[in-house]
Amino acid sequence: MAVIKTEGISYVYGEGTPFRKVAVDNVDLSIDEGEFIGVIGHTGSGKSTLIQHFNGLLKPTSGSVYIDGERLWDDKNRLRAVRFKVGLVFQYPEYQLFEEDCYKDIAFGPKNMGLSEEEIDRRVRETAKLVGIKEETLHKSPFELSGGQKRRVAIAGVMAMEPKVLILDEPASGLDPKGRSRILGLIREYHKEKKNTVMLVSHSMEDVAKHCSKILVMNNAKVFCFDTPANVFHRAAELESMGLAVPQITRVFNRLRAMGCDISDDVYTVGFGRELLLKKLAAIKEAGR
Repeated sequence: MAVIKTEGISYVYGEGTPFRKVAVDNVDLSIDEGEFIGVIGHTGSGKSTLIQHFNGLLKPTSGSVYIDGERLWDDKNRLRAVRFKVGLVFQYPEYQLFEEDCYKDIAFGPKNMGLSEEEIDRRVRETAKLVGIKEETLHKSPFELSGGQKRRVAIAGVMAMEPKVLILDEPASGLDPKGRSRILGLIREYHKEKKNTVMLVSHSMEDVAKHCSKILVMNNAKVFCFDTPANVFHRAAELESMGLAVPQITRVFNRLRAMGCDISDDVYTVGFGRELLLKKLAAIKEAGR
């Protein structure tokens, strides 16, 4: 069943002015429960504007958005409840921390949902554990923490609302390699444990190739393609013509093919490429005996 569905949605900035710009243009999508979706596209492609429609931050100029089978904006009295089903983590979410300690920051969303104190406490502690926040850290000011720890607290605040869909806009942006790996790892563990839908907006082809089951490519306000990583990166030349760089490992294997090597053209992760080369070398060794 589709947890998010759009029918011909478009969004126009500055309608009726000389600055009119179509940011999303007639997009049809169907995203099933439990999927891990990567969203990529160059700056200005429409990806950030698109995801803001999924929890009602933006209302489409035309078309419809359905969340868990319910059409947004049909009943304004239901809008708040539907919004709780989609958690949106903006880029640099640590800038939104404001409470006196981490516990209260993580509890802020669940508290606004009107949950009991017992349920709020359960969600805060379970989510903190999931993202690697220690018990003693919960009682510290978030402003005493490192950048990576602050980000984990901020992401935990959205996870604690237990949305059916978790959308993260460049969650690893600005972090060092270790912090980046940890943030993406915890998102993958969250998806594995909760089995909810996750959407990861990223400029990193390596990240979406490694973690996502399907990839949505936006270009000039439209959906260029929405497919498996193998099928998306098979179109490397088209992606590069749009200003998108395919994973480095994909470029390496494409170069090997161009040099005449009889090798697969659907390599998009280092692990898969390594296995492929080892099998190839083993076959060459066996043939030479």
